[in-house]
Amino acid sequence: MAVVSYTPVAQSADIPAWIAFFLGLYSLASGVGEMRNPGGWVAMMADFERSPAARFVTGFACIAVGAAIYLTCPWRAGDWLAILVNILGGVAVGEGMLILAAGDRFVAAARRLLGNTMGFWAAFSVLFGLAAVIAAVTRL
Repeated sequence: MAVVSYTPVAQSADIPAWIAFFLGLYSLASGVGEMRNPGGWVAMMADFERSPAARFVTGFACIAVGAAIYLTCPWRAGDWLAILVNILGGVAVGEGMLILAAGDRFVAAARRLLGNTMGFWAAFSVLFGLAAVIAAVTRL
């Protein structure tokens, strides 16, 4: 009988880099999407503001994804990428809690913060995405 050994896809040292890689792809794609079709984020915010169900599902998703990131990424003192990824996971959990607890006020504050500067935020999203992907790739 042959013994089959299993090797996990990602070693624990690589987990922060993989999380940063996929968060970077998400950020890059969403920023490029807004640049290609300006006004999409404004429309999305308007829909979000009108829909308690969308806020509820989004809040739950933020908590679930943030907790998964926070719990799977090993905390290692001195590892700046692991620390940053843990912080991002914690921020996502906090954002989800705010959306669930006070979604209407959260969206109103976000609309005031974002204002008419979606082009700036789309460019920031692309730059953040590129930086995260580069940081991840140099680590893997």
